[in-house]
Amino acid sequence: MRNPQDIPRRRSRWGVSGRGRTILITVAVVLVVLVFSLRGIARLFTDYLWFNSLGVAAAWERQWGYEGIMALLFSLAFFGLLATNMLIANRIAPAVVPRRTGDELIERYRELVGSRQRTIWLAISFGFALIAGIGASSQWRNWVLFRFGGSFGTTDLLNHTDLSFYVFKLPFLTYLVSWVFAALIIVTLLVAMAHYLTGSLHLPGAGSSASPKVKTHLSVLLALIALVKAIDYFLDRYRITLSDRGVVSGALYTDVKAVLPANMLLVLIAVLCAGMFVVNIRRRGWGLPFIGLGLWVLMALVAGTLYPAAVQKLKVDAKESALEERYIRRNINATRAAFGLDHVEEQNYDYHDTLTDDEITANSSTVSNVRLLDPEVISPTFTTLQSKLGFYQFQDLDVDRYDFNGQETEVIIGARELNQNALPLNTWEGQHLSYTHGYGVAMAPANAVNAGGEPDFAISDVPVRIDETQLKGLKLTQPQIYFGEGLDTADEAGYAIVGTSLKEVGVESDSSKAAETQYSGDGGVAINSFVRKAAFALRFGDLEPLTSDYLQSKSRVLYIRGIKERVEQVAPFLKWDHDPYPVLLNGGISYVIDGYTTSSSYPYSQQADVSDLDPTSGLANLKFNYVRNSVKAVVNAYTGAVTMYLTDDMYAGGKDPIIRAYAAAFPELFTSSDKMPAQLRAHLRYPEDLFKVQTAMWGRYHLKDPGAFYKQEDGWDVAQNPPDAIKGSDATTASNAHPISPNYLQMRLPSETSDEFLLFRPFVPHSKVGDTNPKKQLNAFMVGRSDPDQYGNLVVYTMTETAPDGSVQRNRNVDGPLTAHENMVSNTSTRLSERLTQLNSTGGGSGVKFGNMVLVPIEQGMLYVRPIYVSGEGSGSAQQLRIVVVSIGGQVAIGDTLAEALGKLFPTAKIATREGGSSATTPDSTVSTPDGDPTTPEDATASELIAQAVQLFDEADAELRSGGTTSLSDYQSKTAQAQELVRRAQAALSGGSATSGSTTTSTPASTTTTPG
Repeated sequence: MRNPQDIPRRRSRWGVSGRGRTILITVAVVLVVLVFSLRGIARLFTDYLWFNSLGVAAAWERQWGYEGIMALLFSLAFFGLLATNMLIANRIAPAVVPRRTGDELIERYRELVGSRQRTIWLAISFGFALIAGIGASSQWRNWVLFRFGGSFGTTDLLNHTDLSFYVFKLPFLTYLVSWVFAALIIVTLLVAMAHYLTGSLHLPGAGSSASPKVKTHLSVLLALIALVKAIDYFLDRYRITLSDRGVVSGALYTDVKAVLPANMLLVLIAVLCAGMFVVNIRRRGWGLPFIGLGLWVLMALVAGTLYPAAVQKLKVDAKESALEERYIRRNINATRAAFGLDHVEEQNYDYHDTLTDDEITANSSTVSNVRLLDPEVISPTFTTLQSKLGFYQFQDLDVDRYDFNGQETEVIIGARELNQNALPLNTWEGQHLSYTHGYGVAMAPANAVNAGGEPDFAISDVPVRIDETQLKGLKLTQPQIYFGEGLDTADEAGYAIVGTSLKEVGVESDSSKAAETQYSGDGGVAINSFVRKAAFALRFGDLEPLTSDYLQSKSRVLYIRGIKERVEQVAPFLKWDHDPYPVLLNGGISYVIDGYTTSSSYPYSQQADVSDLDPTSGLANLKFNYVRNSVKAVVNAYTGAVTMYLTDDMYAGGKDPIIRAYAAAFPELFTSSDKMPAQLRAHLRYPEDLFKVQTAMWGRYHLKDPGAFYKQEDGWDVAQNPPDAIKGSDATTASNAHPISPNYLQMRLPSETSDEFLLFRPFVPHSKVGDTNPKKQLNAFMVGRSDPDQYGNLVVYTMTETAPDGSVQRNRNVDGPLTAHENMVSNTSTRLSERLTQLNSTGGGSGVKFGNMVLVPIEQGMLYVRPIYVSGEGSGSAQQLRIVVVSIGGQVAIGDTLAEALGKLFPTAKIATREGGSSATTPDSTVSTPDGDPTTPEDATASELIAQAVQLFDEADAELRSGGTTSLSDYQSKTAQAQELVRRAQAALSGGSATSGSTTTSTPASTTTTPG
């Protein structure tokens, strides 16, 4: 017989040995994996280029480093744990295994594995370790906070531990303990299977079920599982402060008196069971540990479930308010601190239901700044009047303030962004090379309209036109918008390549026609090599970046162009506000967006109510019981540069330990607030999302006394939002109305001497969910102050009244916003309902829409102002302000302008408003409705003539209803005048002359107007 070593090795049909074939297969597999991974590699490479272009590549590398450390450490830990135990199982496996009935499958396994068993088990260990490590990498944020978190400086009253342990340490420790527990369970099951496959462990009834060594091995693993569970029970003494099973969140009476002792008992039982598993190593059978497990399960049921339930039912429920008092107080204090409500300034508002003409005159600046433009309603107006070119759009309108002739004035501002869904050239070249950017902003004072009831634009048109008579010194030298709100795309299909040999479509400097332009900034990433072009072609799934002849050495690719998307990439550990807003800075446009830190581990604090948040908010659908607005991010609309300012120290509560931990972990990302330019600081706004959360929580947590808090007899809700359109018979009840949204207003607060920019939201008494008759009286209102010297301060004004004996008590008879709306539409003297019905049916498709209900505190009164708009047919029609309704103490007046409406309630007051597009000043004139009718100007527009005609028809109808000897003649006179105005309007619309051969009169109100 030939020696096997003398037999030549068999070769494949290709002349390759078996070892060579293995190498070829391995290389082929690697190449296939590489090909399918190319896009991922390209994304990783271009991500680095993107972060490097923003100067924050180091932070990106740090994040990957933290994730990598987590994955590596947890993978090594799992591999070491599993591989060690599998090798132990391999070592103690018997050399010879007697054959038993039913073991055919096991014998087949042994034949297949043979001597490769050790290698296979190590490979299995590596696979499980890889899965465990990848899953653990997602915990890098908790690790960063664990590693860099500092002190809160506050100690909880239950465990006498600094709150930093709960916020920074406890989440990671909880994950670590649960990870180890799950890992030990998996390892124990795999080891038991290994022992079974090697013949060391048998099923019951097949002889001796386990050898002493196997029993020792499994007993040690089970003891470790029991010990880890004991640690988990111990951590429950800290997690119990986050309990939400009682009347409020936190450890309550039952938790402290029953659950906590039960957990400590379960710690001892778990340790005892671990000891039983160890002791059982020297005993036969498994009876002792099974007894321990049975005791454990029984005590977990009795002590952990039945006993606390009995304490709650038999003792606590009978006198809950008394027993829970100290714990409710902890919840109140913790919640107020966690949501920044512990520094709210509370003041009384001694309400009077009337105002005098002199008080209106003395507060003329506040009256002149009453907001008449609702950004939600007039968005179609901006689009219709100011889009200019079909591929521009106003994604959003925002409220800010600017200096108009030395007076800070509230404005509505919108950025004219690129509408990528409306490009005239729907090719790759058109989408990514030609149509690359938006252009400029449109801005109008929020307290003004022109003669046609439309915004009186101070910044308008394409190219940009700035009314320098009002906005002195304001320049917009770089109006192009390459990064904005409307450019968020999940698949990054909205990228642009600039600096190519093909000119971009822009705007001529002297007309609104499209023209050629070229990007001159340093934003984006250079695409000046084959490797980069190929990488971006793979990232975007387009071949053109690699093949286009238009690209040249100076070309740059702009991607991740959405404001929210950019900041989310730079700081993924923050939550971002739903509403970025544009600010004019240094001749260009920048967007400001608020960033939040949150935690769900603040002891005793209540979970936030986020039901009222915009779905696009980073705080929506998120569970948290701590929040801070700790970052203001500024994104340059031309270059895309991102600057993140630390603003936690601008609030009364002081520095936020969470953002300081992230700042320590990513020092490259953040800039101190003291380096913020004064020009930018003047445009900071109290963030709306934070204010919504705080006002929702304040409705319940304005009560400091635990007894009053428990009863909630004086609980508040955010006031109901009045209907925004005519909806029929239920329009004035609105029992299911949503909470009124906060309003940015420029106004003077009670006891203050000057106007300021603030966020305003009112409260009404609490009503049960589903109540068909909700309470609507105004209880209080909260403001968030935004001016630099007061930024971040919250003030609550509670409606009170002074009794004859001088005592101050709550005033529970103040009309809330919904009641004011009901009074407005039901008031018979103004005949508003008839006017609305008429306007709603005029013009073949026009519709009436209410603007925001604006509450204006003046002296001790509360003035309600609501603008009403009329639009033409179609969803994109311009909204024109047609009526202004004012109300105070149940008195209602309407007018075509705010001045006219106020003049009917305060006929001798000197009122300054910016209406009708006029900036003239008539110091001695007062608002009134004179009997004499001045002649309508011959150059009046069609919209002005129609407005005058509608007013005359209303007055004629009123004359006819009033009766009297002259009523019929007055009715005929006014009707004739109105008909003449309609004729002139028709002539103007058809291109003819709007003048008349006879004198035409009308009855406009005489108003005093001032600029700004």
